[in-house]
Amino acid sequence: MSAHLINRATILGTGLIGGSFALALRKYTTDLHIGGWDRPDIVREAHARGALHECFSGVLAPALTRADLIFIALPIGVTIDLLPEIARLAPAHALVTDACSTKLRITQSAAEHFTASTALFLGGHPMAGREFGGIAHADADLFRNAPYALIGEKARGDSSQGEREQVQADRDPRVAAFLKLLEKIGARPLWLGAQQHDYAVGLASHLPQLAAVALGSFLYDHLDENGLPITVAGPGLRDSLRLAGSPYSMWRDIVLTNREALSAALDLFARRLDDLRERLNSRELEMDFDSANELYKLLRTL
Repeated sequence: MSAHLINRATILGTGLIGGSFALALRKYTTDLHIGGWDRPDIVREAHARGALHECFSGVLAPALTRADLIFIALPIGVTIDLLPEIARLAPAHALVTDACSTKLRITQSAAEHFTASTALFLGGHPMAGREFGGIAHADADLFRNAPYALIGEKARGDSSQGEREQVQADRDPRVAAFLKLLEKIGARPLWLGAQQHDYAVGLASHLPQLAAVALGSFLYDHLDENGLPITVAGPGLRDSLRLAGSPYSMWRDIVLTNREALSAALDLFARRLDDLRERLNSRELEMDFDSANELYKLLRTL
């Protein structure tokens, strides 16, 4: 692989994230050969959508043999199971990166199997997705303007974000080449430690998912024979419950591999709900609305 160019990419898992990454590469790069590995029906659909030049199923070796970039977009448990085989089969010049939603277990496993004589492993997590998975929902622009977490050593407090990215990229030309691809597809890379990442996404992504599930299951349990209270619901409830449309199969491994951060986040959130209940008859509740309004405004600027 050239120091500045990835010529062949193989995507392991061509569902929502892997399929979207393939479509993004097809749309925003012109000189990449893209292969995909998945179950036969899924990889065929990805090929039919124009995401792939080449399809692989079954035995993993043929999909990895000539790859410069190996992008793992599989469930966390499957990724952990496959990392030893990927480390053994991937060309030594290749960059291997994943898109899993938790990072500590992934990076710990990768550290056991990737060495100086194997391909280089770089943990990653595109902060983009939808409540429904699968190649049918894949989108070439899914990553545009979305944060893309990359897992590296913790930077010193006096380093700027740009300086941290430059330090990481300078360590290996394969990382620099991958950063250029992320730039082309419109993602916004940021460097985090694995524990730092899992804590942050536990609060910003996983907690909202569980909160939506809790609200949805609570309301479902309180439906009466006339469909109340849902029959009087407006768009606000639909907006609040959008995440509740995600199936448990998409979240099982995330919950299992981020239990400590999620448990702490749920404890803190439960205390905040208790505080809100205590302030229902007080104008102090206005401060919570003000804080929430400010956060909402901030999110709209990102």
